[in-house]
Amino acid sequence: MKKQLTYIAVAFLFTGMLSAQKIDLNAMPKPGPTPAINIAKPKTFQLSNGLTVMVVENNKLPRVSANLSMDRPPYYEGDVTGVSQIMAEQLENGTKNISKDDFNKKVDFLGASLNFNSGGAFANSLSKYFPEVLGLMADAVINPNFSAKEIQDSKERAIEGLKSEEKNASSIADKVSRALMYGKNTSRGEFETVESINKIQLADVQNVYNKYYAPDNAYLVIVGDVKFDQVKSLVEKTFSGWKKSNTKFAALEPASNVAKTEINVVDVPSAVQSVVSVNNLNNLKMKDPNYFAATIANYILGGGGEARLFMNLREKNGFTYGAYSSLSASKYSPEFSAEASVRNEVTDKAVKEFMNELNAISTVKPEELENAKAKLKGSFIMSLEQPATIARFALNQKVQDLPADFYTNYLKSIDKVTAADVSNAVKTTILPNQSRIFIAGKASDISEGLEKLGYPVKYFDKEANPVAKPTAQKVDASVTIGSVADKYINAIGGLAAVQKVTSISSDATTKVQGMDMNMKMIQAKGGKMAMNISMMGNTVQKIVFDGKDGYMEAQGQKMPLNDKQKAEMVKDTELFPELTFAKSPEYKLAGIEKYNNEDSYVVKGGKTTYYYSVKTGLKTGEVKAGEGGSVPTSYADYKDVSGVKLPYTIIQNMGGMDINLTVKSYQINQAKDSDFK
Repeated sequence: MKKQLTYIAVAFLFTGMLSAQKIDLNAMPKPGPTPAINIAKPKTFQLSNGLTVMVVENNKLPRVSANLSMDRPPYYEGDVTGVSQIMAEQLENGTKNISKDDFNKKVDFLGASLNFNSGGAFANSLSKYFPEVLGLMADAVINPNFSAKEIQDSKERAIEGLKSEEKNASSIADKVSRALMYGKNTSRGEFETVESINKIQLADVQNVYNKYYAPDNAYLVIVGDVKFDQVKSLVEKTFSGWKKSNTKFAALEPASNVAKTEINVVDVPSAVQSVVSVNNLNNLKMKDPNYFAATIANYILGGGGEARLFMNLREKNGFTYGAYSSLSASKYSPEFSAEASVRNEVTDKAVKEFMNELNAISTVKPEELENAKAKLKGSFIMSLEQPATIARFALNQKVQDLPADFYTNYLKSIDKVTAADVSNAVKTTILPNQSRIFIAGKASDISEGLEKLGYPVKYFDKEANPVAKPTAQKVDASVTIGSVADKYINAIGGLAAVQKVTSISSDATTKVQGMDMNMKMIQAKGGKMAMNISMMGNTVQKIVFDGKDGYMEAQGQKMPLNDKQKAEMVKDTELFPELTFAKSPEYKLAGIEKYNNEDSYVVKGGKTTYYYSVKTGLKTGEVKAGEGGSVPTSYADYKDVSGVKLPYTIIQNMGGMDINLTVKSYQINQAKDSDFK
């Protein structure tokens, strides 16, 4: 009872205080004064070979990380573009002192992570194993064991990666937009091709390592549970044998913005979304007086879910899942970019809204300015909790030639920014009148709308070469939707053979994030379907429908299909929808387009668009519209199965990622009613 009275008394006291102070509980609390920032400096020393070492002692956790980075300008690789990446992969293949298997076993045994890239390396381990791990890193960096066989394996993986990206609009957009901004035959604009990867030889890998993977102007940042004196001795022992290259870098090739904003389009016929990016080059550096004002401007424009681009393109118009912008103050490639992936049918509208926002960012509201300042200051203060932040700041000061008080005055520099400062910064960093509006998408769907926006529209191929505007091929008058369907039916075995098929069972495999995934599918007339997706023997997802009812199972949870799902599934009563093309007014012949690298007749029907090779009649693919966006599927490698040809290679694009299904086997007319229970 005494405790209860105490709680009641405290409650009344608190209520009285609220009343006396007249606090508005609905009002956002006002931010307090900007705190003073005291940033410890890492202890630093330099080896005679040029390697600068920075050590941040922090023994809160028994872990240590080491980050090696090389401050060097981009360099032109030319005929062997991609050689630097191939070289970096070899650093994980053992050394002259230890085999690949023993090297990797040792890293695993120590519970460490150790990886390499063309501009450095990274290691992380428990502090008691750190000397060994740093020794492995140094051995790999100084004594790489390059072999023709391992290089060939890396080349084959790189080529497979390039092939998987051939129809990926995002990959194409990134590659071609940089080639157009900087020039495709320059260090900042060149890109890998199958031809350039194939040309790489052992001597090329050795050459790029000797010239560019060197301690000259390199930094090793060590953070964690270490003692400076011990680390200094360890680094001197392990890295002093790394020899300078004394490489003289060529001056960066000149690059400039277009004189007047233009639209650059790359036709990706299979794309169901357009990748839109607005890009321009600038000269922004972190040490510039307008750096903080430019950073705030970019945050207000496209820094997150509260920014103008997101609120306009997603929240207001529903064009995309997200729209963002970035402003890089890179030492060698400062640039601005705003980007989003939007539905084909709204590409022109999205471009218009992008440009409206870019033109309007020179004026910001007081509340926007204060919110951006608060968010940026909060992010900065939170970052100080990470020991690696101190090392990163120190590295930035060296590489970006920042004043000694840049970070101690960081919060004050943000506070000082005014709306007028933002307006002035935008004039030199966000240039709506000198930008490339780059679009990778289906030209036949988007060109007409884009050409009405008032900007010059130029077309390029996937290798960044200028091309004429893609034009739709005319369908010969003798070709009808019925003849397209008949040609397909005849190509896969003929009407009699197709009509005998009552069910198709398939067993297919693919890889997802390096792990094998298996998909078993059974389809039967009447819309019946049973699908089971498994990984490592465990069911990931299962869907069963008997033509009237069914269920879905995932992560051990079983749920009945809802009415909407059942209504969609019951529409597909035929195993071969082509049998109904000529009978149903739903299907229309819509022309000829490239699909899966083949000229294909386009048949539109409801939510699905089908494509059939003009040459062979075989189905090259289909695109199915759904609530989460359209899903394109490609078909290839047709083989005979009990008198009917079926595709053994099926590629489905999910969220920009290709899922390559390889069919191991088909069975015709083997399904039983129990399969759909």
